[in-house]
Amino acid sequence: MKILSNEPTIQDLNVSVHDSSLVFPSFEIDETKSLFFSNIDQVLNFHVQTLHFFPPNPDFTPESAVDRLKNALQKVMVEYEFLSGRVKPDPETGRLEVQYKPYGAGFVVASTEFSLDEIGDLVYPNPAFMQLIIPGLSKFDDNPLCVLQVTSFKCGGFCLGVSTNHALFDGMSFKVFLQNLGSQAFDDKPFHLIPCHDRRLLAARSPPQVTFDHPELLKQPEGAENATVFDCNQEELDFKIFRLSSDDISRMKETAKSTETKPNTKLTGFNLITAHVWRCKALSRDVENNRERESVVLYAVDIKPRMKPPLPVSYCGNAVLSAYAAAKCWELEEEPLAKLVERISEGAARITDEYARSAIDWGEIYRGFPNGEFLISSWWRLGFDEVEYPWGKPKYSCPVVYRRSDIILLFPDIGGATSQGVNVLVALPPKEMIKFQSLFSKLLE
Repeated sequence: MKILSNEPTIQDLNVSVHDSSLVFPSFEIDETKSLFFSNIDQVLNFHVQTLHFFPPNPDFTPESAVDRLKNALQKVMVEYEFLSGRVKPDPETGRLEVQYKPYGAGFVVASTEFSLDEIGDLVYPNPAFMQLIIPGLSKFDDNPLCVLQVTSFKCGGFCLGVSTNHALFDGMSFKVFLQNLGSQAFDDKPFHLIPCHDRRLLAARSPPQVTFDHPELLKQPEGAENATVFDCNQEELDFKIFRLSSDDISRMKETAKSTETKPNTKLTGFNLITAHVWRCKALSRDVENNRERESVVLYAVDIKPRMKPPLPVSYCGNAVLSAYAAAKCWELEEEPLAKLVERISEGAARITDEYARSAIDWGEIYRGFPNGEFLISSWWRLGFDEVEYPWGKPKYSCPVVYRRSDIILLFPDIGGATSQGVNVLVALPPKEMIKFQSLFSKLLE
Protein backbone atom coordinates (compact mmCIF):
# COMPACT_ATOMS: atom_id res chain seq x y z
CA MET A 1 0.00 0.00 0.00
CA LYS A 2 1.32 3.43 -0.96
CA ILE A 3 0.05 6.88 -0.03
CA LEU A 4 0.25 9.76 -2.50
CA SER A 5 -0.17 13.22 -1.03
CA ASN A 6 2.30 15.52 -2.77
CA GLU A 7 0.72 18.30 -4.77
CA PRO A 8 1.82 18.30 -8.44
CA THR A 9 4.65 20.67 -9.32
CA ILE A 10 2.70 22.09 -12.30
CA GLN A 11 -0.28 24.03 -11.01
CA ASP A 12 -1.21 25.75 -14.29
CA LEU A 13 -1.26 24.01 -17.67
CA ASN A 14 -1.51 27.35 -19.50
CA VAL A 15 -4.20 26.02 -21.83
CA SER A 16 -4.98 28.19 -24.85
CA VAL A 17 -8.33 27.80 -26.61
CA HIS A 18 -8.00 28.14 -30.40
CA ASP A 19 -11.50 27.35 -31.60
CA SER A 20 -14.97 26.67 -30.23
CA SER A 21 -17.99 25.69 -32.25
CA LEU A 22 -21.31 23.90 -32.07
CA VAL A 23 -21.79 20.56 -33.80
CA PHE A 24 -25.23 19.82 -35.21
CA PRO A 25 -26.85 16.63 -36.47
CA SER A 26 -26.74 16.15 -40.24
CA PHE A 27 -30.54 15.71 -40.27
CA GLU A 28 -33.51 17.85 -39.28
CA ILE A 29 -34.47 17.63 -35.60
CA ASP A 30 -38.08 16.80 -34.77
CA GLU A 31 -38.74 19.57 -32.24
CA THR A 32 -42.00 18.01 -31.09
CA LYS A 33 -40.04 15.21 -29.38
CA SER A 34 -38.75 15.09 -25.83
CA LEU A 35 -36.70 12.60 -23.82
CA PHE A 36 -38.37 11.30 -20.64
CA PHE A 37 -36.24 11.29 -17.48
CA SER A 38 -36.83 8.60 -14.87
CA ASN A 39 -36.88 9.54 -11.18
CA ILE A 40 -33.27 8.36 -10.99
CA ASP A 41 -32.29 10.74 -13.81
CA GLN A 42 -34.28 13.64 -12.32
CA VAL A 43 -31.88 14.31 -9.41
CA LEU A 44 -28.72 14.08 -11.56
CA ASN A 45 -29.08 17.35 -13.47
CA PHE A 46 -25.41 18.37 -13.28
CA HIS A 47 -22.37 17.88 -15.49
CA VAL A 48 -19.71 15.22 -15.06
CA GLN A 49 -16.34 15.74 -16.74
CA THR A 50 -13.99 12.95 -17.78
CA LEU A 51 -10.47 13.12 -19.23
CA HIS A 52 -8.94 10.65 -21.67
CA PHE A 53 -5.17 10.97 -22.20
CA PHE A 54 -3.58 9.70 -25.43
CA PRO A 55 0.18 9.33 -25.99
CA PRO A 56 1.69 10.48 -29.30
CA ASN A 57 0.92 8.36 -32.36
CA PRO A 58 3.04 9.05 -35.47
CA ASP A 59 0.12 8.09 -37.72
CA PHE A 60 -2.35 10.49 -36.09
CA THR A 61 -1.46 14.06 -35.19
CA PRO A 62 -3.69 15.87 -32.68
CA GLU A 63 -5.00 17.91 -35.65
CA SER A 64 -6.17 14.77 -37.47
CA ALA A 65 -7.73 13.46 -34.25
CA VAL A 66 -9.63 16.76 -33.92
CA ASP A 67 -11.12 16.34 -37.39
CA ARG A 68 -12.09 12.72 -36.76
CA LEU A 69 -13.61 13.42 -33.34
CA LYS A 70 -15.63 16.38 -34.59
CA ASN A 71 -17.01 14.28 -37.46
CA ALA A 72 -17.63 11.38 -35.06
CA LEU A 73 -19.64 13.64 -32.73
CA GLN A 74 -21.89 14.61 -35.63
CA LYS A 75 -22.25 10.99 -36.79
CA VAL A 76 -23.01 9.68 -33.31
CA MET A 77 -25.99 12.05 -33.08
CA VAL A 78 -27.81 9.68 -35.42
CA GLU A 79 -28.30 7.48 -32.33
CA TYR A 80 -27.96 10.23 -29.68
CA GLU A 81 -30.22 12.87 -31.23
CA PHE A 82 -30.97 14.37 -27.81
CA LEU A 83 -27.38 15.68 -27.50
CA SER A 84 -28.43 18.67 -29.62
CA GLY A 85 -31.26 19.56 -27.22
CA ARG A 86 -31.39 21.11 -23.76
CA VAL A 87 -32.74 20.09 -20.34
CA LYS A 88 -35.92 22.00 -19.48
CA PRO A 89 -38.87 21.43 -17.15
CA ASP A 90 -42.02 20.14 -18.80
CA PRO A 91 -44.40 23.15 -18.75
CA GLU A 92 -47.33 21.03 -17.51
CA THR A 93 -45.74 18.66 -14.97
CA GLY A 94 -42.56 20.50 -13.97
CA ARG A 95 -40.55 17.30 -14.54
CA LEU A 96 -37.16 17.74 -16.15
CA GLU A 97 -36.78 16.36 -19.66
CA VAL A 98 -34.66 16.91 -22.75
CA GLN A 99 -36.46 19.02 -25.29
CA TYR A 100 -35.23 18.12 -28.78
CA LYS A 101 -33.81 21.29 -30.33
CA PRO A 102 -31.23 22.09 -33.03
CA TYR A 103 -29.00 23.86 -30.50
CA GLY A 104 -25.95 21.63 -30.92
CA ALA A 105 -23.20 20.03 -28.86
CA GLY A 106 -19.99 21.91 -28.06
CA PHE A 107 -16.59 21.21 -29.59
CA VAL A 108 -13.42 23.00 -28.49
CA VAL A 109 -9.83 22.87 -29.75
CA ALA A 110 -7.04 23.87 -27.36
CA SER A 111 -3.34 23.35 -26.62
CA THR A 112 -0.85 23.51 -23.76
CA GLU A 113 2.86 24.26 -23.76
CA PHE A 114 3.59 21.11 -21.72
CA SER A 115 4.24 17.54 -22.83
CA LEU A 116 2.24 14.62 -21.46
CA ASP A 117 5.24 13.42 -19.41
CA GLU A 118 5.76 16.85 -17.85
CA ILE A 119 2.32 17.10 -16.25
CA GLY A 120 3.14 14.29 -13.81
CA ASP A 121 1.23 11.30 -12.43
CA LEU A 122 -2.05 11.15 -14.33
CA VAL A 123 -3.66 9.21 -11.47
CA TYR A 124 -3.17 12.15 -9.09
CA PRO A 125 -6.09 14.54 -9.73
CA ASN A 126 -4.21 17.74 -10.32
CA PRO A 127 -6.65 20.69 -9.99
CA ALA A 128 -5.00 22.05 -13.14
CA PHE A 129 -6.56 19.15 -15.07
CA MET A 130 -9.83 21.12 -14.93
CA GLN A 131 -8.31 23.31 -17.65
CA LEU A 132 -8.60 20.32 -20.00
CA ILE A 133 -12.40 20.70 -20.11
CA ILE A 134 -13.61 23.74 -18.10
CA PRO A 135 -12.44 26.37 -20.65
CA GLY A 136 -14.52 24.54 -23.22
CA LEU A 137 -17.64 24.77 -21.07
CA SER A 138 -17.17 28.52 -20.60
CA LYS A 139 -17.38 29.08 -24.36
CA PHE A 140 -21.10 28.30 -24.44
CA ASP A 141 -23.73 30.26 -22.55
CA ASP A 142 -26.73 27.93 -22.96
CA ASN A 143 -25.34 24.84 -21.19
CA PRO A 144 -24.97 22.23 -23.97
CA LEU A 145 -25.66 18.67 -22.85
CA CYS A 146 -22.33 17.52 -24.26
CA VAL A 147 -19.03 19.36 -24.78
CA LEU A 148 -15.82 17.84 -26.14
CA GLN A 149 -12.46 19.62 -25.69
CA VAL A 150 -9.35 18.32 -27.46
CA THR A 151 -6.17 19.73 -25.89
CA SER A 152 -2.89 18.92 -27.65
CA PHE A 153 0.42 18.53 -25.80
CA LYS A 154 3.71 19.68 -27.29
CA CYS A 155 4.86 16.03 -27.48
CA GLY A 156 2.13 15.15 -29.98
CA GLY A 157 -0.16 13.51 -27.44
CA PHE A 158 -3.50 15.00 -26.50
CA CYS A 159 -6.34 14.88 -23.98
CA LEU A 160 -9.98 14.40 -24.88
CA GLY A 161 -12.07 16.12 -22.23
CA VAL A 162 -15.77 15.24 -22.22
CA SER A 163 -18.47 16.99 -20.22
CA THR A 164 -21.97 15.49 -20.24
CA ASN A 165 -25.06 16.03 -18.15
CA HIS A 166 -25.25 13.15 -15.64
CA ALA A 167 -29.00 12.86 -16.23
CA LEU A 168 -28.14 11.49 -19.69
CA PHE A 169 -25.76 8.69 -18.73
CA ASP A 170 -24.63 6.54 -15.84
CA GLY A 171 -21.07 5.20 -15.98
CA MET A 172 -21.95 2.13 -18.02
CA SER A 173 -24.10 3.88 -20.61
CA PHE A 174 -21.44 6.59 -20.89
CA LYS A 175 -18.88 3.92 -21.74
CA VAL A 176 -21.21 2.72 -24.53
CA PHE A 177 -21.41 6.34 -25.74
CA LEU A 178 -17.60 6.53 -25.80
CA GLN A 179 -17.41 3.20 -27.66
CA ASN A 180 -19.85 4.54 -30.25
CA LEU A 181 -17.95 7.83 -30.51
CA GLY A 182 -14.70 5.90 -30.97
CA SER A 183 -16.23 3.65 -33.61
CA GLN A 184 -17.45 6.62 -35.64
CA ALA A 185 -13.94 8.14 -35.60
CA PHE A 186 -12.87 5.25 -37.82
CA ASP A 187 -13.52 5.40 -41.56
CA ASP A 188 -15.73 2.35 -41.86
CA LYS A 189 -16.81 0.94 -38.50
CA PRO A 190 -20.45 0.40 -37.50
CA PHE A 191 -21.77 1.58 -34.15
CA HIS A 192 -20.40 -0.51 -31.28
CA LEU A 193 -23.88 -0.91 -29.73
CA ILE A 194 -27.16 0.76 -30.67
CA PRO A 195 -28.43 2.45 -27.47
CA CYS A 196 -31.89 1.79 -26.02
CA HIS A 197 -33.59 5.11 -25.22
CA ASP A 198 -36.80 3.77 -23.64
CA ARG A 199 -36.37 5.32 -20.21
CA ARG A 200 -40.00 4.58 -19.39
CA LEU A 201 -38.73 1.09 -18.57
CA LEU A 202 -37.83 2.75 -15.24
CA ALA A 203 -40.92 4.95 -14.94
CA ALA A 204 -42.81 4.97 -11.64
CA ARG A 205 -45.89 2.79 -11.34
CA SER A 206 -49.33 4.39 -11.39
CA PRO A 207 -50.27 4.78 -8.64
CA PRO A 208 -46.86 4.66 -6.90
CA GLN A 209 -46.41 1.67 -4.56
CA VAL A 210 -43.75 2.22 -1.88
CA THR A 211 -43.31 -1.21 -0.32
CA PHE A 212 -40.08 -0.63 1.65
CA ASP A 213 -38.94 1.98 4.20
CA HIS A 214 -35.92 3.25 2.17
CA PRO A 215 -33.77 4.74 4.94
CA GLU A 216 -31.13 5.32 2.22
CA LEU A 217 -33.32 8.11 0.78
CA LEU A 218 -34.04 11.59 2.17
CA LYS A 219 -37.08 13.68 1.30
CA GLN A 220 -36.40 16.84 -0.66
CA PRO A 221 -36.84 19.96 1.52
CA GLU A 222 -39.68 22.29 0.60
CA GLY A 223 -38.63 25.03 -1.79
CA ALA A 224 -35.76 22.95 -3.20
CA GLU A 225 -37.41 21.94 -6.46
CA ASN A 226 -34.97 20.67 -9.08
CA ALA A 227 -32.12 20.58 -6.54
CA THR A 228 -29.47 17.98 -7.27
CA VAL A 229 -27.92 15.24 -5.22
CA PHE A 230 -24.71 16.00 -3.26
CA ASP A 231 -24.63 19.80 -3.46
CA CYS A 232 -21.12 20.92 -2.47
CA ASN A 233 -20.19 22.37 0.92
CA GLN A 234 -16.93 24.29 0.91
CA GLU A 235 -14.57 23.25 3.71
CA GLU A 236 -10.84 22.96 4.26
CA LEU A 237 -9.81 19.42 3.36
CA ASP A 238 -6.62 17.40 3.21
CA PHE A 239 -6.37 15.14 0.18
CA LYS A 240 -4.60 11.79 -0.19
CA ILE A 241 -4.60 8.78 -2.48
CA PHE A 242 -4.27 5.33 -0.91
CA ARG A 243 -2.97 2.97 -3.59
CA LEU A 244 -3.85 -0.69 -3.02
CA SER A 245 -1.99 -3.31 -5.05
CA SER A 246 -3.50 -6.61 -6.20
CA ASP A 247 -1.44 -8.25 -3.41
CA ASP A 248 -3.04 -5.94 -0.81
CA ILE A 249 -6.49 -6.94 -2.04
CA SER A 250 -5.55 -10.65 -2.06
CA ARG A 251 -4.38 -10.41 1.55
CA MET A 252 -7.65 -8.76 2.55
CA LYS A 253 -9.54 -11.59 0.89
CA GLU A 254 -7.49 -14.25 2.70
CA THR A 255 -8.10 -12.47 6.03
CA ALA A 256 -11.85 -12.37 5.34
CA LYS A 257 -11.94 -16.06 4.36
CA SER A 258 -10.75 -17.01 7.84
CA THR A 259 -14.08 -15.81 9.32
CA GLU A 260 -17.30 -17.70 8.76
CA THR A 261 -19.93 -15.65 6.92
CA LYS A 262 -23.43 -16.19 5.58
CA PRO A 263 -23.53 -18.43 2.46
CA ASN A 264 -24.35 -15.68 -0.04
CA THR A 265 -21.67 -13.24 1.13
CA LYS A 266 -19.57 -12.09 -1.83
CA LEU A 267 -15.90 -11.49 -0.99
CA THR A 268 -15.30 -9.34 -4.07
CA GLY A 269 -12.54 -6.76 -4.34
CA PHE A 270 -15.11 -3.96 -4.31
CA ASN A 271 -16.89 -5.30 -1.20
CA LEU A 272 -13.60 -5.78 0.66
CA ILE A 273 -12.33 -2.28 -0.14
CA THR A 274 -15.72 -0.70 0.65
CA ALA A 275 -15.83 -2.45 4.03
CA HIS A 276 -12.28 -1.38 4.86
CA VAL A 277 -12.85 2.25 3.80
CA TRP A 278 -16.18 2.36 5.65
CA ARG A 279 -14.55 1.28 8.92
CA CYS A 280 -11.71 3.82 8.56
CA LYS A 281 -14.01 6.70 7.58
CA ALA A 282 -16.55 6.06 10.36
CA LEU A 283 -13.95 5.66 13.11
CA SER A 284 -12.02 8.76 12.06
CA ARG A 285 -15.00 11.10 12.57
CA ASP A 286 -14.18 13.87 15.04
CA VAL A 287 -17.46 13.84 16.98
CA GLU A 288 -18.46 13.30 20.59
CA ASN A 289 -19.42 9.75 21.64
CA ASN A 290 -18.51 8.42 18.20
CA ARG A 291 -18.70 4.74 19.26
CA GLU A 292 -22.47 4.91 19.72
CA ARG A 293 -23.10 6.71 16.45
CA GLU A 294 -24.67 4.82 13.53
CA SER A 295 -22.69 5.06 10.31
CA VAL A 296 -24.32 4.53 6.90
CA VAL A 297 -22.28 3.95 3.74
CA LEU A 298 -23.85 4.24 0.28
CA TYR A 299 -22.61 2.56 -2.90
CA ALA A 300 -24.04 2.21 -6.39
CA VAL A 301 -25.62 -0.99 -7.68
CA ASP A 302 -26.39 -1.66 -11.34
CA ILE A 303 -30.07 -2.56 -11.45
CA LYS A 304 -30.27 -3.59 -15.12
CA PRO A 305 -29.81 -7.34 -14.49
CA ARG A 306 -32.02 -7.21 -11.36
CA MET A 307 -35.17 -5.95 -13.06
CA LYS A 308 -37.90 -8.29 -14.30
CA PRO A 309 -37.47 -8.57 -17.19
CA PRO A 310 -33.82 -7.40 -17.14
CA LEU A 311 -33.06 -4.08 -18.83
CA PRO A 312 -31.00 -4.35 -22.01
CA VAL A 313 -27.24 -3.88 -21.69
CA SER A 314 -27.69 -1.07 -24.22
CA TYR A 315 -30.01 0.91 -21.88
CA CYS A 316 -29.06 4.59 -22.13
CA GLY A 317 -29.70 6.47 -18.91
CA ASN A 318 -29.16 6.03 -15.18
CA ALA A 319 -29.87 2.46 -14.10
CA VAL A 320 -28.13 2.50 -10.73
CA LEU A 321 -29.48 2.88 -7.22
CA SER A 322 -27.75 3.50 -3.91
CA ALA A 323 -27.42 0.40 -1.77
CA TYR A 324 -26.60 0.97 1.88
CA ALA A 325 -25.04 -0.73 4.87
CA ALA A 326 -25.45 0.52 8.43
CA ALA A 327 -23.71 -0.25 11.73
CA LYS A 328 -22.88 1.35 15.05
CA CYS A 329 -19.29 2.56 15.17
CA TRP A 330 -18.46 0.19 18.01
CA GLU A 331 -19.53 -2.67 15.73
CA LEU A 332 -17.32 -1.34 12.95
CA GLU A 333 -14.42 -1.23 15.39
CA GLU A 334 -14.90 -4.70 16.89
CA GLU A 335 -16.28 -6.87 14.08
CA PRO A 336 -13.85 -8.72 11.80
CA LEU A 337 -13.52 -7.50 8.21
CA ALA A 338 -15.58 -10.41 6.87
CA LYS A 339 -18.62 -9.38 8.92
CA LEU A 340 -18.46 -5.88 7.47
CA VAL A 341 -18.20 -7.38 3.98
CA GLU A 342 -21.28 -9.43 4.86
CA ARG A 343 -23.18 -6.19 5.58
CA ILE A 344 -22.00 -4.66 2.28
CA SER A 345 -22.99 -7.81 0.39
CA GLU A 346 -26.42 -7.89 2.05
CA GLY A 347 -26.98 -4.23 1.13
CA ALA A 348 -26.43 -4.98 -2.55
CA ALA A 349 -28.56 -8.15 -2.43
CA ARG A 350 -31.41 -6.11 -0.92
CA ILE A 351 -31.94 -4.40 -4.29
CA THR A 352 -34.34 -6.72 -6.08
CA ASP A 353 -36.78 -5.77 -8.84
CA GLU A 354 -39.48 -4.94 -6.27
CA TYR A 355 -37.06 -2.93 -4.09
CA ALA A 356 -35.91 -0.93 -7.13
CA ARG A 357 -39.50 -0.30 -8.24
CA SER A 358 -40.37 0.80 -4.70
CA ALA A 359 -37.42 3.25 -4.63
CA ILE A 360 -38.43 4.70 -8.01
CA ASP A 361 -42.02 5.10 -6.76
CA TRP A 362 -40.71 6.71 -3.56
CA GLY A 363 -38.98 9.28 -5.80
CA GLU A 364 -42.28 9.96 -7.56
CA ILE A 365 -43.87 10.97 -4.24
CA TYR A 366 -41.01 12.65 -2.36
CA ARG A 367 -38.46 13.80 -4.97
CA GLY A 368 -35.63 12.94 -2.60
CA PHE A 369 -31.94 12.09 -2.58
CA PRO A 370 -29.56 9.38 -1.35
CA ASN A 371 -29.07 9.70 2.41
CA GLY A 372 -25.95 8.46 4.16
CA GLU A 373 -22.74 9.49 5.89
CA PHE A 374 -20.81 9.17 2.64
CA LEU A 375 -20.87 7.58 -0.80
CA ILE A 376 -18.30 5.24 -2.34
CA SER A 377 -18.17 6.14 -6.03
CA SER A 378 -16.34 3.48 -8.03
CA TRP A 379 -14.75 4.21 -11.41
CA TRP A 380 -12.48 1.22 -10.90
CA ARG A 381 -13.88 -1.24 -13.45
CA LEU A 382 -15.85 1.00 -15.82
CA GLY A 383 -13.14 0.47 -18.44
CA PHE A 384 -13.11 3.87 -20.17
CA ASP A 385 -9.48 3.20 -21.09
CA GLU A 386 -10.51 0.07 -23.01
CA VAL A 387 -12.31 2.13 -25.68
CA GLU A 388 -10.78 1.81 -29.17
CA TYR A 389 -10.04 4.90 -31.27
CA PRO A 390 -8.17 5.03 -34.59
CA TRP A 391 -5.05 6.25 -32.72
CA GLY A 392 -5.32 3.58 -30.00
CA LYS A 393 -6.71 3.29 -26.50
CA PRO A 394 -6.25 6.00 -23.85
CA LYS A 395 -3.16 5.79 -21.67
CA TYR A 396 -5.45 6.75 -18.77
CA SER A 397 -9.05 7.85 -18.28
CA CYS A 398 -10.51 9.47 -15.18
CA PRO A 399 -13.15 11.94 -14.02
CA VAL A 400 -12.29 15.50 -13.08
CA VAL A 401 -12.18 15.37 -9.28
CA TYR A 402 -13.93 17.85 -7.02
CA ARG A 403 -12.69 17.26 -3.49
CA ARG A 404 -15.57 16.26 -1.23
CA SER A 405 -15.52 14.74 2.26
CA ASP A 406 -18.81 12.90 1.64
CA ILE A 407 -17.64 11.11 -1.53
CA ILE A 408 -14.74 8.66 -1.62
CA LEU A 409 -13.63 7.65 -5.10
CA LEU A 410 -12.16 4.37 -6.33
CA PHE A 411 -9.99 4.82 -9.45
CA PRO A 412 -8.11 2.27 -11.52
CA ASP A 413 -4.35 2.45 -11.77
CA ILE A 414 -2.68 3.17 -15.12
CA GLY A 415 -3.34 0.01 -17.09
CA GLY A 416 -7.02 0.08 -16.08
CA ALA A 417 -8.82 -3.01 -14.85
CA THR A 418 -5.94 -5.19 -16.11
CA SER A 419 -3.62 -3.66 -13.49
CA GLN A 420 -5.83 -5.10 -10.69
CA GLY A 421 -4.70 -2.29 -8.39
CA VAL A 422 -7.02 0.44 -7.14
CA ASN A 423 -6.57 4.01 -5.93
CA VAL A 424 -8.75 5.24 -3.06
CA LEU A 425 -9.15 9.03 -3.25
CA VAL A 426 -10.02 10.60 0.10
CA ALA A 427 -10.62 14.24 1.13
CA LEU A 428 -11.15 14.91 4.84
CA PRO A 429 -10.67 17.67 7.42
CA PRO A 430 -7.00 17.58 8.54
CA LYS A 431 -7.64 16.09 11.99
CA GLU A 432 -9.81 13.30 10.58
CA MET A 433 -7.31 12.57 7.79
CA ILE A 434 -4.57 11.84 10.32
CA LYS A 435 -6.76 9.25 12.02
CA PHE A 436 -8.05 7.83 8.72
CA GLN A 437 -4.52 7.32 7.42
CA SER A 438 -3.44 5.62 10.65
CA LEU A 439 -6.44 3.27 10.60
CA PHE A 440 -6.12 2.53 6.89
CA SER A 441 -2.53 1.32 7.32
CA LYS A 442 -3.01 -0.41 10.69
CA LEU A 443 -6.11 -2.37 9.67
CA LEU A 444 -4.38 -3.69 6.54
CA GLU A 445 -1.66 -5.34 8.61
